[in-house]
Order: sequence, then C-alpha cells, then structure tokens
Amino acid sequence: MNIFRRTARSTSPRLSDTQLRIAWQAVSLLLDYPGEQAARHRALIRAELGSLPDPVASGLRTFLDFADAAEASEPGRLEREYVETFDHTRRGCLYLTYFAYGDTRRRGVVLVQFKQAYRKAGGEFAADELPDHLAVVLEFGATHDPATAWKLLADYRAGVEMLRISLQDRKSPWADVLVALCATLPSLGEDEAGEVARLIEQGPPVEEVGTEAYALDPSLSAPYEPASADPGRQFLGDTIPMGVPMGAPMGTQR
Repeated sequence: MNIFRRTARSTSPRLSDTQLRIAWQAVSLLLDYPGEQAARHRALIRAELGSLPDPVASGLRTFLDFADAAEASEPGRLEREYVETFDHTRRGCLYLTYFAYGDTRRRGVVLVQFKQAYRKAGGEFAADELPDHLAVVLEFGATHDPATAWKLLADYRAGVEMLRISLQDRKSPWADVLVALCATLPSLGEDEAGEVARLIEQGPPVEEVGTEAYALDPSLSAPYEPASADPGRQFLGDTIPMGVPMGAPMGTQR
C-alpha cells in the first residue's frame, strides 16, 4: 500500500502492528460505557499490559487500578462517573469530528465519509452509535484496518488532544486512558497545535449558512507504518473480546 507522508510525524513509542491493535482495542473498551462485561474486559486488558511499551501500559494500568478499586468499594460508581464525564459536558465529547465542526452541516458530510471509509476497508458499519465515536474508530482499527483508522485519528488528532486536555484539567480517571492512546499516535504537528490553541480559546464552530460539502484527501494523513510484522498474532482472538469478527458489520456488539 502506498501512503504518502504529509509530515515527518510518527508514533512514540514505536509500536508493532500487534501492539497497536492491542492498545487500541483496550482503549476502545475502556472508553465504552462500563456495562455488565466491564470487569471481565478490565481483567483481560490487564493480562495484556506486559506486551505493551510502558508509556502505553502505565496509563492503562493506572485507570484499571482506579476502576477496580472504585467498583470494589462502591458498586455503580464507575457508571455514574462515566455518564458525568462523557454525557453531560461538551468538553468530554467522544466524537472525533465534534471539535472540528461542532453540530454544523459540514460535520454531517464528514460522518458519511467515515462510513464510506469503513465500507471501503471491508467493515460495514451497522450501529446506532455515530461512526466518529472514538471507541468505534479504535475498535475498527483493532479488528479491521489499522491503516484506515490511523488516517482518521491523524486527521482529527487535535480533537483527541482536546479531549485529553479536558479530562486532565478535570482530573478525570479517564485522562490516563487518553494519555495511553496519545502515546500510540503521531505527536502534534504545528497545524494541530494551532488548532488546539484555537479550540481552547473559541470552542467548536457554530452553524455556517451556505457551507459547501467537501471531501477529505486520505493521502494527506500521517501514514500508519507498523514497526515490525508479527505473523504469530495478527489479532487478539479470545484474549480480548472483539466487538465483531473480521468481515462482520461493525458496531453490532460491544
């Protein structure tokens, strides 16, 4: 696959294809609503921490320790804090395109493009959740096509950074999950840093009359380039539960 580089950004630390899939699946599960399977998911993720580099594993471990202790001392606390963190505040928005486009019509065009990107990579999206939900994008990257997910995450890197900053400012336990995720992504480039500064000052845009539809150029994103191939483990299999098997509709089971 020929993917053209826009800048010299790269992941830090450098992850193999398998490590990237494990990390993204773990973050995807931890950013999902902590339902009946949450404790099982945490145990499975904890068992994989030794396979991840420390900057990624440490953030995940810190959150797992918090979540296990919270549920042991006060059942239901994790669910309540999740809702307070992500469902009641704009700054805790888990939708990648929200920070860039707010609730404008332009964002509607981009959501369609997300679905088209999934379909092109062989992952038909069939869910009530919006396709730009961060957990959905990460699950897609872990189970279907990390290269396409990498492009989407790189295109909206500023939004991921805004979410990390917001969670850290509020001292949210989920901030450690975002720190782990950011350790797998390209560092902020000059354009992204400027966009983050603008968002901090102005917030997401409001509706603009007469906005024209546009098309993303996938060749302009930072490329996904795994450090090394690992033919022994292409996917996590039964170790960490997949949202859907390869080739099945996305988002039908989380």
